[in-house]
Amino acid sequence: MQTKLRQLRKAHRLSQEELADAVGTTRQTITSIETGKYIASLPLAYKIARYFERTIEEVFDFSEWE
Repeated sequence: MQTKLRQLRKAHRLSQEELADAVGTTRQTITSIETGKYIASLPLAYKIARYFERTIEEVFDFSEWE
């Protein structure tokens, strides 16, 4: 799954660790989401989107699921 997570995180000058702490997950999970090796659960995707004041669809690309 494609995401804009890395771009959003860098635009906000956040480390993976800082973002992970803010949304209640691990740095490894953020790394895996950014590299496409892990698909975030709905609750985690929601927390990430809310953190950046975006919708889930603005952060995560679901087009391959259609």
